[in-house]
Amino acid sequence: MTKLAEKVRNGVDTEQMFGTLDAIKAQPALARFQFRATNRWLGGAHNRSTIEHFWGAGQEDTSRSEPFTLEAGEPAVLLGHDTGPNPAEALLHALAACLTTSLVYVAAARGVKLTAVESTLEGDMDVRGALGLDDDYRNGFERVRVSFKVTGDAPEEKLREVVERARKRSAVYDIVSNGVPVDVEVAPCSSS
Repeated sequence: MTKLAEKVRNGVDTEQMFGTLDAIKAQPALARFQFRATNRWLGGAHNRSTIEHFWGAGQEDTSRSEPFTLEAGEPAVLLGHDTGPNPAEALLHALAACLTTSLVYVAAARGVKLTAVESTLEGDMDVRGALGLDDDYRNGFERVRVSFKVTGDAPEEKLREVVERARKRSAVYDIVSNGVPVDVEVAPCSSS
């Protein structure tokens, strides 16, 4: 096995990963990030978010040459036209993506080579709260279930430990399970 093959595990450059961790330990200010998204209503339930630049590692990051766009909508049964996943479904995607990325990074750091990672997420919601029909129901999910199938070059117990460690380190899992203050303001809009 070449040194390069050992350096990259699960598609992660482990040398760079440990170098990043060391740099943040030495300069904690590098750990501060601000991610941003802008959103524009396109009609009905259809809207689009654009994500491009962010602040991180002590500077504005402009390395992305093109913005990412994410479409959102609602299914017909909720008055939409299926122009994209609804926001609750997008949240499930964000949770799945963050847990999976965390899992892959944890496995790479712990020397576990993965061969497959799949997850299924289900979120239960009674929409009477969100529709303003009954305040006895919350507006969002009542419960979210995540089920992983993980295979790799480690015993099942070790793979379970990797999943548990990923859960503990997932930013989106933390946001969803612990909540975060959200400030909402209304600013004057131009009519463009």
